Amino acid sequence: MATEAQAPIKLFYCYAREDQKLRDELDTHLEGLHRTGLITSWYDGELVPGMSWGHAIETHLDSADVILLLVSPAFIKSDYCYGKEMQRAIERHRAKQACVIPILLRPVDWEGAPFAHL
Repeated sequence: MATEAQAPIKLFYCYAREDQKLRDELDTHLEGLHRTGLITSWYDGELVPGMSWGHAIETHLDSADVILLLVSPAFIKSDYCYGKEMQRAIERHRAKQACVIPILLRPVDWEGAPFAHL
């Protein structure tokens, strides 16, 4: 279990809706880290009706220690994922406020993307 001295690492999933099943599979693989208290994770599926979704996403994105970019053609196509979430994630990575990890879910041309150097 994580102690007070060692808070759990906060993960944020940045992904396209079309990749929900693959995001779910990845989260299942990380369950051991969840159960031991080493990580917590958040994704937009945890939004509840009436919640300001934009504010909630920004809050979790801005407080994450690790941001997982689940890269696919749908991710690249999504104005919100690529243009907003990913751009903010890269800003935080450059400022050394978070670690951004791109994970290629499906074949896609990602060379030249802002995360290509990662």
